[in-house]
Amino acid sequence: MTNIRTNSNAILGILVALALAALVAVEYEKIWVKRSWYDEKLAAARLAKKAADYIKEYRFQRGIFTDIVNDPNETALIGQEHSLVTTGKGDIDAKLSTTNPNYAAVVVELLKQAGVSENDNVAVSLTGSFPGLNIAVYAALDVLRLNGHVITSAGSSSWGATDPYFTWLDIERLLNEAKIFRIRSFAASIGGGADRGVGLSPEGRSLIAEAIKRNGVEFINEDHLEQSIERRLELYDRQRADKPIAAFINIGGGIASLGSTLNDELIPQGLTMVLPMKNYPMRGVIIRLAQRGVPIIHLSNPQQLERDFGLPSNPIPLPEPGSGEIFQREQYNTKLTLIATAVLVAAVTLAIYLEKRRHRLGTDVIAAGNGDEL
Repeated sequence: MTNIRTNSNAILGILVALALAALVAVEYEKIWVKRSWYDEKLAAARLAKKAADYIKEYRFQRGIFTDIVNDPNETALIGQEHSLVTTGKGDIDAKLSTTNPNYAAVVVELLKQAGVSENDNVAVSLTGSFPGLNIAVYAALDVLRLNGHVITSAGSSSWGATDPYFTWLDIERLLNEAKIFRIRSFAASIGGGADRGVGLSPEGRSLIAEAIKRNGVEFINEDHLEQSIERRLELYDRQRADKPIAAFINIGGGIASLGSTLNDELIPQGLTMVLPMKNYPMRGVIIRLAQRGVPIIHLSNPQQLERDFGLPSNPIPLPEPGSGEIFQREQYNTKLTLIATAVLVAAVTLAIYLEKRRHRLGTDVIAAGNGDEL
């Protein structure tokens, strides 16, 4: 009996050692697997970086230097906290986070999930509040060869494109002239309260109107918010011609797009294929298009997007294009896992067989011994 127990303990020890070795091998030999649309995501992120670098170099060549405290990566995409065209308070961490070029990969994924195809019409509503995110959207649209129809609210919350002589309209025009992006706005409003600059000084409204004029885009300047919403819908329908709008992207908290600031909390971040029916205070462009069955992509809360897509918050330095969970995910090596499992199953099967054989032999020996005594 002593030998049988000793042999059983030895076999058990071997099995435990094999199991631990298999666990270590599987855990430490994980592999990185490219996620869907990897090539398009990488191309968009690289294009976003190229655009941001161009704007940075343009500003530096003209002696406009960044505030390294508030713009530690020196992107030149972070404006002043307050200026004559600042429409409201903004979160500097959110503005800094969206200068990450890999946000373009997020937009690619959302557009592909929405089911868009090359040459589809995508309506876009944005403000000057998130220049980095605007660049990411343009990069994604260009890489996917989509027709982006953009209406801008030219004002900006703090830390965005708040320079009245270098608004988002100026930024996108430079990128278009440099042939980095095909897309630029075809129409613009002042933005801010009622989409016509309520809360801004007369000088601030005048400066935005001048920016709209010098960039040659159609001026949306309706007397009431409801009229501004209707005007935007008319303009999108005019731009799309006889082809439907395949998706709508909203960036930031433009009042004409949302209809009400309260709607920002009611509309989910990211992609929504069917917008839930709720008691929206006013139905802005995003809700009106969703009611037509248009998939909507709502991008106003970078913190939520970071959690959903594994992006870093306010990274220093900025990540290189192609880095992060949006591009690749770590997973177990399937082949190694199957081999380790097969080895363990075989070892356990063999151990069971040997144990049964030893017990049978042991029983025969005891029976033989009892027979001798008789």
